[in-house]
Amino acid sequence: MRAVVQRVSKGQVKVAGASLASISNGLVILLGIGPDDTREKAEFMAKKIAYLRIFDDGEGKMNLSVRDVEGEAIVVSQFTLMADTNKGNRPSFIKAAPPETASPLVDYFIEQLQSHGVPTGSGEFGAHMLVEIHNDGPVTILFDI
Repeated sequence: MRAVVQRVSKGQVKVAGASLASISNGLVILLGIGPDDTREKAEFMAKKIAYLRIFDDGEGKMNLSVRDVEGEAIVVSQFTLMADTNKGNRPSFIKAAPPETASPLVDYFIEQLQSHGVPTGSGEFGAHMLVEIHNDGPVTILFDI
């Protein structure tokens, strides 16, 4: 399971011109699921991200979580995060979980974030999405569990 977590001042995901989710302050999380990923990994990662202290406190230090700042999250399933680029110039996606495995785990990850008090929207699994990310800082954290 891989996640690219970006602190944003604004984020949005659209499918076919329709906005599915938008936030003004919080996290945009690009999430890749591998074939061996589990609900336990999703629980661990969701909790870690919910309490990740990457927002500035009153002194400008990263001491606050998305929960502390009453921020929100958008989760975007992105199988391309699982790309293997070791051979040739065309990435291989054999390390990405099949949709019947990945889709329920993405949904479960979102549920887990919400259970930790983070209002969370999402894109549409398998759809062509336009993702707007106004990276604040920029702050980008990579998780590979």
